[in-house]
Amino acid sequence: MPPAYRPPVKRSVTIAGHPTSISLEPMFWDALEAEAARQALPVNALVARIDVERMEADDPPNLTSAIRQWLWRSRPGQIAP
Repeated sequence: MPPAYRPPVKRSVTIAGHPTSISLEPMFWDALEAEAARQALPVNALVARIDVERMEADDPPNLTSAIRQWLWRSRPGQIAP
């Protein structure tokens, strides 16, 4: 299977002291880890920030969707809506 079409991988993260499982494709885990490193944050801390942002939305998506959308918007050259 080509690297771009890998199935999701489930990992446990802790947000505000509560463990939760997130399933993301490896390319999204790689992007999340890279962005956390760029910001000098643990992955859990970055996920917690994304979680706070998503909860501010009028109709918040699930956390996995919010992470994917956040990563897409954070790409260089992207304009946030």
